[in-house]
Amino acid sequence: MVTLAEVAQHAGVSASTVSYVLSGKRSISATTRQRVQQSIRELGYHPNAGARALASSKSNIIALMIPLRTDMYVPVMMEIAIAVATRARTHGYDVLLLTGEEGPDAVRRVTGSGLADAMILMDVELDDERLPLLRGTDQPSVLIGLPADTTGLTCVDLDFKATGALCVEHLAMLGHRDIAVIGEAPAVYERHTGFAERTLDGLRSRAQELGVRLLHRPCEGGYDAMAVTLARVLDERPGTTGFVVQNESAVEPLLALLRQQGRAIPEDVSVVAICPDQVATQASVRLTSVAIPAQEMGRHAVERLVAKLDGRGTDEVVLIAPELTERASTGPAPSVVS
Repeated sequence: MVTLAEVAQHAGVSASTVSYVLSGKRSISATTRQRVQQSIRELGYHPNAGARALASSKSNIIALMIPLRTDMYVPVMMEIAIAVATRARTHGYDVLLLTGEEGPDAVRRVTGSGLADAMILMDVELDDERLPLLRGTDQPSVLIGLPADTTGLTCVDLDFKATGALCVEHLAMLGHRDIAVIGEAPAVYERHTGFAERTLDGLRSRAQELGVRLLHRPCEGGYDAMAVTLARVLDERPGTTGFVVQNESAVEPLLALLRQQGRAIPEDVSVVAICPDQVATQASVRLTSVAIPAQEMGRHAVERLVAKLDGRGTDEVVLIAPELTERASTGPAPSVVS
């Protein structure tokens, strides 16, 4: 491994001069800087990350707090994480994944240890226990998600309230008056996870405005759980002709169970999903859906965090407008077929 001293000898300068070129702490003439940089390239020198961090008080690391829970759809979380890591590298930052369910302890660990220069937090709850710590530290942070109170915070998210409203509007326009919502696992609502609560708020408020009856039932996902949930829905609302699904693991079981009952899609029943495009297009029926813009959310979060690190950022809430793509799973309600 090439050392700083070897770079200095190769460039014909002192080791401290090489150090100043790397850190930018002192003004070095353009000729000397070019000579040092040429030696660095020729020798393949890579500064030691630990020593560089000690010298600059910066780690050039962003901590991404992404609790991997069994009741969440991990592929979406990881797609966001990959987008964060890819974008961060373009700005010279590496990403440290913190995947445990540590809550405030993880925030304390990062802020108290110098482990990272900044934080991005995911799986945000409406009354998230991590938020008081974020507001009490000078370390820059961005949330991918929206809490109830966004004061003093920077947040990036899909506009899930508008997403719920858009799903209801689409089905109501097709004549559906009884709509069932197949939601996330019960634990997601028990934690008051922001995206799920906000979607439900949008669904309910828009349904009320449009005179549509709405029934929401959480579901663990999987065939057996979906069978129980569907039976319950149809027992309570036998006239249900529209479904909104916000649970990727429930999508295919729901489609299979509806087929088993002889309910054709979309002739008898329409289904709208809130899910990644890949899930919607690879389902047994191509689903009308509102996509989760995972990559866009990750990129936005990094750009706003880097702006804060550079002293340019301000607290703001960035909500990405939902887009509904019509596919084969929605059509006119049976009573309005011409």
